[in-house]
Amino acid sequence: MRVELPPEPAYFVDRHEQRDRVLRAVGEWTGRSRPLIVTLSGPQGMGKTELARLLARVLRDRFPDGVLCVDLDDFRLGGGMDPGDVLAQLLESLDVEPDFVASSFKARCTQYWSRTSDARVILIVDNAHYASEIVPLLPASGESLVIITSHAPLREFEDGAALDVGLPPLEEWAATELLELIVRDPRLAADPDSVRALVRLCEGMPAALHVAGGWVRAHRLRPLSRLVRQLRDDWEENGIAGVEGFWDTVYEGLSPTAALLYRLLPHHPGATFTTESATALLGLGSEPCEDALEELDRAGLLDLSEMLESGDGRMRLPGPLRAHAVRRSRRDAQEGVVEESLTRLLRWLVRQFQRADRFAAGRRLLVADVFGAVDGAPDVPLEDPEKATDEAAKAERCDRASSWLYEERHVLFASVRLAHERGMDAEAVALSEPVWTYALDHPRQSDVIGALSLAVDSAVRHGARPEWLVRTRCQLARHLWETGRCDEARQQLDEARGALALLGDGERDRKLAASLVEFCGMLDGARGEWDAAAAEFTRSREMHRALPNPYGVMLLTYRLGEARARLGDLETAYELLAGAHDEAVAQHRERMTRRTGFALASVLCRLGRTTEARALYERSLSAARRRRSGFDEARVLDAMAELAQSEERSAEAAEHRTAARDIRRRNGLDD
Repeated sequence: MRVELPPEPAYFVDRHEQRDRVLRAVGEWTGRSRPLIVTLSGPQGMGKTELARLLARVLRDRFPDGVLCVDLDDFRLGGGMDPGDVLAQLLESLDVEPDFVASSFKARCTQYWSRTSDARVILIVDNAHYASEIVPLLPASGESLVIITSHAPLREFEDGAALDVGLPPLEEWAATELLELIVRDPRLAADPDSVRALVRLCEGMPAALHVAGGWVRAHRLRPLSRLVRQLRDDWEENGIAGVEGFWDTVYEGLSPTAALLYRLLPHHPGATFTTESATALLGLGSEPCEDALEELDRAGLLDLSEMLESGDGRMRLPGPLRAHAVRRSRRDAQEGVVEESLTRLLRWLVRQFQRADRFAAGRRLLVADVFGAVDGAPDVPLEDPEKATDEAAKAERCDRASSWLYEERHVLFASVRLAHERGMDAEAVALSEPVWTYALDHPRQSDVIGALSLAVDSAVRHGARPEWLVRTRCQLARHLWETGRCDEARQQLDEARGALALLGDGERDRKLAASLVEFCGMLDGARGEWDAAAAEFTRSREMHRALPNPYGVMLLTYRLGEARARLGDLETAYELLAGAHDEAVAQHRERMTRRTGFALASVLCRLGRTTEARALYERSLSAARRRRSGFDEARVLDAMAELAQSEERSAEAAEHRTAARDIRRRNGLDD
């Protein structure tokens, strides 16, 4: 029995799920007309070949006629491959003497099928690009096993004839275990933070971990933290040894459109992108972009399977591939193409975030320019709640927009940074509004303060739009005082008051003035000065009445109700909050309906009207979960725990407190 397998690798970890899937498929295979075909797919460096060989070692006793191995890349000349040459090697592996190998391709196929008709062999085919390359190499016996490695799934096989097993990056625990096996160095135990940084640099890629391990072994005196920095710099400049050349070869075989998209993708703000945002980045329309994404997937430079399995529509270039795409962009990009593409993408993103903001929060005071559609780049499929036919549909559309903002938060923050860095002040200020809407559901995050600070800087740099200065400074002030930085918040509001003097007397200008008074009252409340806060809220409400602005009146009635509750004037607080809640419902303001409902429930509890309060809390809890706002969910659960405890339902109270504590720990809000 010929067994064409090299010695076992010194170190191999994990892949238990993938191994079990293949072993189970082999055990259940009942085909007799053709062999079982297993494809191990994934980017270069994921350990596909080693897993194929491991499976062959485990299974070879079931296939007594041998294990044959062939690497198709050994037969590719100028990008093409002659399957007849591959058949010649396989026939020789099957003990056909070279002089007896048939001369023509057709005759070699017949000879190969004859030689394998009763065989029980394992055939490992490395680096297949297309299913059509494999078909002539399939043994004729249905009792054989073919294991193929490919950088992308080979979907052209007939249904039921193949099992595709994707190899994702190793999880962090497995990657750490592999690195420790490779290195066996006391520096790893002494510096776990650097180990974690090194593992994350490798992005779960076994080939990268082997290179990193070799780097550590080769520099035995240097501290691990220094090695991590040096290795990161080296990879960013030169790529990963043993993998870079393969990626270059694959890239050079791409169509011009796919190659262009590959060079542009690493410049996309945030770690993930979608088909729609890639279309905006490429600028050639939907169909060319979809074709290019599929080509990158087939080439192993992008993995669509994770996006398709998750259903969220988000894709990413793994770190090493992203770095390779950056290097190719530096080397091959035409002058101005990246800059033009990023400008187009940023303006498209501003439009999408503005739409999501309006759909989630409703129409309100805005000072930024409204961005129009981008040619050749379709909008994200979010629906306008105002066009819904019933209240349930409106609420669902609002929640969907809020969820989209949450899902795209990293792109949102990265877009603010990119717009500011590129001097696109109008875009940076426009993006501050969806940041504000997102932060109302997810407060006290450092990214929010950073993004709003950049928006303020952009407004200052622009200098010609005082309304930007007022709005962005008010937005930043609130998030400063929410993190205890009240003095900095007061400074921002003082600066906003100075900019207010530059405004005129139009309706929007007067709304901004009323809004600034409201923010001053909110800061008073954050300092515990509720009498002063109530006075400011009353003044702001009268300013909104004079405009008139019904939404502003409703909002300030809510603020004033909260202040009166803080001051212990519960009957007045109830009247104000009940009126604000009714008005929010009448105005179809989903977000304000939830906020006023929660505040009203708190006052009802203090008035002993717990049945009414519980119903409002339950609606608030449901809404928080739909919006995926851990902060609000924990806050409502705390309130429900207090309510249950007051009614001597201790078990229910404990359940709510535990759930709230788990949410905070999971989200890092507080303990």
